[in-house]
Amino acid sequence: MSVIAAFFIAFVFLHAPASAQKKYPMTEKVNNADSAKGITIHQSTYIKVDPAQVYHVLLSSAEFSACTKKSFDMFSDSSAKIDPMLGGAFSLFDGHITGRILELVPDQRIVEAWRVVDWPVGVYSIARFDLSAEGKGTRVIFEHIGFPEGLKEHLSVGWQQHYWDAMTKYFQ
Repeated sequence: MSVIAAFFIAFVFLHAPASAQKKYPMTEKVNNADSAKGITIHQSTYIKVDPAQVYHVLLSSAEFSACTKKSFDMFSDSSAKIDPMLGGAFSLFDGHITGRILELVPDQRIVEAWRVVDWPVGVYSIARFDLSAEGKGTRVIFEHIGFPEGLKEHLSVGWQQHYWDAMTKYFQ
């Protein structure tokens, strides 16, 4: 593991739990926080199903593919291949996104080493999904760190459209 990857993993595990404890108002909107260099995405969203359902969709090849397909015709019926185990590999959106699962806390947290296939070889970012019950649904606190500079806006929009909007539509 490279020194940079080790730093980001340590950063996520040491700092992200504190941010996940903050209270966020119930909203369908996503909030983005900026880092000094624009290489951190922080989003909070509310999905109107329980945490177990959100967790399952994020880790199930069939469910993630169905969720994606419901919002985007361009992806195949089996656009996701996810090995839902610690260390398991995943490929999403017909191979456009790949990575490995770094941490799993059932129905509460997923941490991934995550990359877009056209990034330089060996470049991974860290994506962290913290799930908590809120009212009759789930508050998702999402953090994405360590991606190449200049991609924040593109990735932020991608997370909103391909994850949060797609899941909201999927669970309607």
